[in-house]
Amino acid sequence: MREIQFREALREAMSEEMRRDKNVFLMGEEVAEYNGAYKVSQGMLDEFGPERVYDTPIAELGFAGLGVGAAMNGLKPIIEFMTFNFSLVAIDQIINSAAKMYAMSGGAYSVPIVFRGPTGNAGQLGATHSSNFENWFANTPGLKVIVPSNPYDAKGLLKSAIRDPDPVIFMESELMYSDKGPVPEGEYLLPIGVADIKRKGTDVTVISFGKMMKVALEAAEEMAKQGVSCEVIDLRTVRPIDYATCVESLKKTNRVVVVEEANPIAGISSELAYHFQRHAFDYLDAPVIRVNSMDIPLSYAPSYIDVTIPNVSRTVDAIKKVMYKS
Repeated sequence: MREIQFREALREAMSEEMRRDKNVFLMGEEVAEYNGAYKVSQGMLDEFGPERVYDTPIAELGFAGLGVGAAMNGLKPIIEFMTFNFSLVAIDQIINSAAKMYAMSGGAYSVPIVFRGPTGNAGQLGATHSSNFENWFANTPGLKVIVPSNPYDAKGLLKSAIRDPDPVIFMESELMYSDKGPVPEGEYLLPIGVADIKRKGTDVTVISFGKMMKVALEAAEEMAKQGVSCEVIDLRTVRPIDYATCVESLKKTNRVVVVEEANPIAGISSELAYHFQRHAFDYLDAPVIRVNSMDIPLSYAPSYIDVTIPNVSRTVDAIKKVMYKS
């Protein structure tokens, strides 16, 4: 199977859906003439023209609102944020318009829109460009929230997101756009809300999503050298969460570590920890341990970044703790 970059997988997903459905269009800052801030939309202006690939002013509230209105009237917008940190400017349109419109209109209006772009730490970009908002959006009824970890999942899930009748938040990572992975030539879709077991194991379940999957898998590899078998689950979607797959794994391993880049308060990891103690308490042989970023704004200094966000060392320590200190 061929290997392509994460950005190429996203581009293929959008282009295939735009060829399939004339109502799909892309709008955002630098998506057209500049071929995308991270070259995700490279060549799409040439193929689809300025009526379907729109450059916008630096006005997220404005073009997010235009997208919501377009979706309510039968179009299928893909709204690209240069970073999800900038989505805060548009959060009223996402939360109070897109997410709630179907319910507030009594089903008269659906909003088939995708808001996509990079999330989380991307190196030395400073605190205001390095936040994780997956848990913010996952807290909102009416939204689906997808955070893929590899090119194959990214393409299949983005195509499903574009076809979904409801608003979808699709969160990527600037640090993954150049990652390569196997992606088949033909069309395929992946279901929203279904986790994937990336590594089978018997001793401890490690759950993560997005670029933190690299940390989880590397930690599992390190533990394998020490005779500990880790089952690694990629949530892929954080709303809805595939609780069933996670609980079934817990029933087998009896121990859980959750790795999440967001800060510890009210995160996806907190939700999972609650769900396990509420619905699978009798299977736990040790308390659930969460590995999150420290509860501070992210520094610009690389040395501080390394110790602030989850890393392999902290994850290995968490796995050892649930294995040997229960």
